[in-house]
Amino acid sequence: MQLHISPSLRHVTVLPTKGFKDFIKVKIASGKVSYRMLFYVLLLFTFLLRFVFVLTAVESIDGDFKCSTIGCLGKKIAPRILGRKIESTVPEVIYKVLDEPVEKDEVEGRSDIPQTLEDFMTDMKEGGYDAQTFAIKLREMVILMEKRTRTAKIQEYLYRHVASSSIPKQLHCLDLSLASEHTNNAQARLQLPPAELVPALVDNSYFHFVLASDNVLAASVVATSLVRNSRRPGKVVLHIITDRKTYYPMQAWFSLHPLSPAIIEVKALHHFDWFAKGKVPVLEAMEKDQHVRSQFRGGSSAIVANSIEKPQVVAAKLQALSPKYNSMMNHIRIHLPELFPSLNKIVFLDDDIVVQTDLSPLWDVEMNGKVNGAVETCTGEDKFVMSKRLKSYLNFSHPLIAENFDPDECAWAYGMNIFDLEAWRNTNISLTYYHWVEQNIKSDLSLWQLGTLPPGLIAFHGHVHLIDPFWHMLGLGYQEKTRFSDAESAGVIHFNGRAKPWLDIAFPQLRPLWAKYVNFSDKFIKSCNIRAS
Repeated sequence: MQLHISPSLRHVTVLPTKGFKDFIKVKIASGKVSYRMLFYVLLLFTFLLRFVFVLTAVESIDGDFKCSTIGCLGKKIAPRILGRKIESTVPEVIYKVLDEPVEKDEVEGRSDIPQTLEDFMTDMKEGGYDAQTFAIKLREMVILMEKRTRTAKIQEYLYRHVASSSIPKQLHCLDLSLASEHTNNAQARLQLPPAELVPALVDNSYFHFVLASDNVLAASVVATSLVRNSRRPGKVVLHIITDRKTYYPMQAWFSLHPLSPAIIEVKALHHFDWFAKGKVPVLEAMEKDQHVRSQFRGGSSAIVANSIEKPQVVAAKLQALSPKYNSMMNHIRIHLPELFPSLNKIVFLDDDIVVQTDLSPLWDVEMNGKVNGAVETCTGEDKFVMSKRLKSYLNFSHPLIAENFDPDECAWAYGMNIFDLEAWRNTNISLTYYHWVEQNIKSDLSLWQLGTLPPGLIAFHGHVHLIDPFWHMLGLGYQEKTRFSDAESAGVIHFNGRAKPWLDIAFPQLRPLWAKYVNFSDKFIKSCNIRAS
């Protein structure tokens, strides 16, 4: 409704708001007020009265205090007219109490602190406490709950660390069974690959994949998923690198479970001529790293005993103790150009991945002179997994790191990488890697916590070509909220994190993506009680 009053105050025009052009004119004679005029004045007054009532009701709900209608209206409108913010109705004493620093052992051994919200509300109602006592009780209760939550979280991380670091008895059984089979069964000692296929190992017309693993079951899943999803399995060559103790079980498995027409090679590190020529930097670095860690870390008990650090920091330090991060299999990728001197390009696969599509298109990716084709890890819908920048891995409070790198630069992922070995041989990537490993050791491991990715981020800095995220989905070993449908549609999924799919702590909703490539009716699998769930 629109109201127009003439300058002489002799005419009032009321325009309806429904869009039609008719209007009502009210004539006001000097000194007289008509009934029609009185009607419209009452109508206007009724509208204003309803407006005041609504404002007053809202004010009463917002703040539980009594005020007159005009007073409430004034408090509601005046600050907005004057451009001032409405003041909080929370007593200042509450803020003061809650802002006080937390004293050590402030709530330790106390029995008078409410244990639940129900207990707290009962105390407040029965005690009739003032605002200050209310704030003190609330503060004590929150501190107690925080301490208990932190303790429970750290215990969870400790249990997960123990579970992920130990070798499950089923995997140990599988290794022993296969080693025995290798000794007693000539079929398990077949040369891999057969002599007639050996030339393919250095033929660059094939698709060459490299897998470094000391886990037979994990390696079998990677190999099976790779070959089964390949459109041209006859052009696939998988080079499996393992250590001395796992070589015989690994050879026995792939001898007895051929993946023809794909070509599988199994070699132990000591079979490579390059490793036998003298000092190997990776071995020296590992020895030094192990010595420094044993001296300065104090083991898992010392890490858990720290009552100051946040649970996430404790979890990272526990993970740094994992044998995986000190494993030769984890460091070996920095020597790929030396291990495969005849190859121009390879795709490196971790043993905790599952291939779900044909990977041959990766050989068509134009690297533009770069060495490492990888997925960046700072963009994507999953903000927990895909939020990793250099500051997530490197310690930028250390001047050596702060002076050389940008903390907000996007990180990238190990696990499924395209390596142009030809371009790599024209760089100093490997030397840079070991230079920074040495710097970390000299700095008492203060430049970074975890094993090979941080020095890898540094060594390949400026040599990374970003590839589509479809080729490498991360986080299935530490992100429980990963949707099955999203994981199922990715080209390669990576169970990085503690919850490996072959462990009891694996996320049950994601494990089937890995388990579908295990033949649970196989005699070795059944005899070692390896089950789908």
